[in-house]
Amino acid sequence: MAVIFVETITTMKTSGISRKDFLRNSALSVAGLAIGSGFLNSAAANSLKTDSNIKIAAGKSYTLKNVRLETGFEYKEEEIVHTKTALFCVEISDGKIKAISPNKPNSEAIDAKGFLMLPAFRDMHIHLDKTLYGDSWEAVKKRNGGVKGMITLEQQIMPDLLKNSTYKAEKLIELLQSHGTSFARSHVNIEPTSKLQSLTNLQIALENKKNGFGAELVAFPQHGVFYTDTVPYLKEAAKMDIDFIGGVDPYTIDGAIEKTMDFTIQLALDHNKGIDIHLHESGESGLKTVEYLIDKVNENTSLKGKTFVSHCFILAKLDKPKQEEMAQKLAAAQIGIVSTVPFGNLVMPIPTLLKHGVKVMTGNDSIIDHWNTFGTGSVLQKANLAAQLYGQVTEFGLSRMLKLATAGPLPLDDKGIQQWPKAGDTADVVLIEASCSAEAVSRMSPVRSLIHNGNIVY
Repeated sequence: MAVIFVETITTMKTSGISRKDFLRNSALSVAGLAIGSGFLNSAAANSLKTDSNIKIAAGKSYTLKNVRLETGFEYKEEEIVHTKTALFCVEISDGKIKAISPNKPNSEAIDAKGFLMLPAFRDMHIHLDKTLYGDSWEAVKKRNGGVKGMITLEQQIMPDLLKNSTYKAEKLIELLQSHGTSFARSHVNIEPTSKLQSLTNLQIALENKKNGFGAELVAFPQHGVFYTDTVPYLKEAAKMDIDFIGGVDPYTIDGAIEKTMDFTIQLALDHNKGIDIHLHESGESGLKTVEYLIDKVNENTSLKGKTFVSHCFILAKLDKPKQEEMAQKLAAAQIGIVSTVPFGNLVMPIPTLLKHGVKVMTGNDSIIDHWNTFGTGSVLQKANLAAQLYGQVTEFGLSRMLKLATAGPLPLDDKGIQQWPKAGDTADVVLIEASCSAEAVSRMSPVRSLIHNGNIVY
């Protein structure tokens, strides 16, 4: 993907692969991306180069004109029936939004063509380190032995996957960028087979892409903490540049909820990390794990706001009163849920969680790997699926579902008061060919440009 910074409207430099290669490799026809559609003029588009040694200059300033921003809701008989928008100029400097001013269509500025500006999307559950994307096509094969059978499979295939995992991670990052995502929380394998190699390979990819993409990392004991001897590698990873200590199904894999959770929690406390646990268990052990984690977070309040449960399928199996109770407890402990939407025949109680103030985020999880044949790379699609699943068909309901793609930020609050963007916000934005958030979610509108930390990614 070409990564561009702007000195003036006519002076641009690029790094990365050519636009032609990017369009081919990342299947941008699916995303509807076409630089020639008007965001950059044809002269600028033709100036794209393939010199990977060209670096992005930090601290550059530029202005976008004809930027569409949401300004409020329009009501009819107390029902929200429309989202008001207007065109503005947005000045970006030093990676921040410096100023938002009335539109000056005749000014010497980059023409955003009336596209809707939204917060850049964030994929909050993905495995960048072990994808087949960017390699030859391969569908999922028959599985035996459940999760433990998959552990055996990974022990066999990880050495080969690691040979070009940096390259494939970069290709997957480019796919995410093509769908408007500029940030991800990636779980990365830490286990005796790959040791720390999966982590170091991914860190190289992230360093190569740092001007157009950001990430936080979860040290993920995919093969269990104690089922395989992962403890020494997790302790080493905790000293490195990671953000969360992960886990997976402590009862099913390790056979002991308390022992595994106590180790995970203490490791996070010792190294000032967050926690993000994969929990697929949907029976009694799943509920006990969630309740145990809630108790431990309440005992160690420094973990509040830094602890998440990924999947947490047990919540989908509970009756309505128990869902309400667990949502209240999760909210009080400030434990978030990171949910793939949907997952098989499980429909998570996302509206109940949101009603009680639980932070809910989503991600693509596995994209075209040995776990999953599918995956588009679009979290806007996840927001669209959630809207369909939970009947969010109104202007207001659709606009609220956008938070699943942005991991929280919305242009308008529930009362229609503009809350984003503001001067001083980080310039992580996406330009969408849509009239408002509701349309973007409903139609999965095409992404026309992505800006990360002020750098125009495309």
